[in-house]
Amino acid sequence: MKVAVVGATGLVGSKMLEVLQERNFPVSELLPVASSRSWGKKVQFAGREWEVMSADDAIAQKPALAIFSAGGAVSRELAPRFAAVGCYVVDNSSCWRMDPEVPLVVPEINADALEKDRFIIANPNCSTIQMVLPLAPLHKAFGIKRIVVSTYQSVTGAGQKGVNHLLGEREGGPQGSHFPHRIDLNVIPHIDSFLEDGFTKEEAKMLNETRKILRDPSIGVCATTVRVPVMGGHSESVNIEFHKPFTLDEVRRLMAGMPGVIVKDDPANCEYPMPLDAWGKDEVFVGRIRRDPTVENGLVLWCVSDNIRKGAATNAVQIAQVLLRNGWLGK
Repeated sequence: MKVAVVGATGLVGSKMLEVLQERNFPVSELLPVASSRSWGKKVQFAGREWEVMSADDAIAQKPALAIFSAGGAVSRELAPRFAAVGCYVVDNSSCWRMDPEVPLVVPEINADALEKDRFIIANPNCSTIQMVLPLAPLHKAFGIKRIVVSTYQSVTGAGQKGVNHLLGEREGGPQGSHFPHRIDLNVIPHIDSFLEDGFTKEEAKMLNETRKILRDPSIGVCATTVRVPVMGGHSESVNIEFHKPFTLDEVRRLMAGMPGVIVKDDPANCEYPMPLDAWGKDEVFVGRIRRDPTVENGLVLWCVSDNIRKGAATNAVQIAQVLLRNGWLGK
């Protein structure tokens, strides 16, 4: 089938092409879309070169599927135009996530939110995906009352410019321009812009998206999102308060049984997830599982995931695979 990748030359777009190929998605014709400065350039996919084109040219060819990683403004303009020609759009920006008419999907959790006649589908924030995936079976069993999460987010989450900022400083160059401060040998407690309440948009995303994906508006989420000089994946320290009591054995069993989650939790032998463990992998790795003795029904855990893969490209392709299995994608 004809498949468009909008933002095909970017860090996430390139990974989307890689994951489509890894998962043998049935692409007969690739329509790589990017901004005008990339028109005519070539991208590699399935053993051949494909020429980067404009969105207008791609829409004219009426693809069955378009996967977007090109920013909110582009998605706001182009997603409805692709959808209007009967094309399913899986969008990686924050543009559509909180639209009540748009499904926000982590396939292992809520693939049933997809509907045949809803052509725009939102891919959640990378930090939200890796947190809710291991927590979903725990919420079902014990009911989540409140989450306090601190993130340690890779520079890859800021795209190629974020990577270049870190590498430029690490190689002895001047301070980069993408982050507001030096990132090498530093951490920056600031991702996205600040809101009036003192939280950032990234932190607000974790609250709102968690509630929508887990279908529970009563869950409290207090997030602090931090950029760290790491490439490989995002890490999160997650403190959860449940409505019901639990045992640690139950918690480990439920998370280990969740598709896409790997429990790596043997602190006595220094075995716990780290960003390097997750790099290039699609799973969310969980460890440092322990009770919080300061609150009733409290749990603490640490989770790590490759934010470019499961946090973006892989989750988007998994959504497309559900559409395919449902028989909704035409030729």
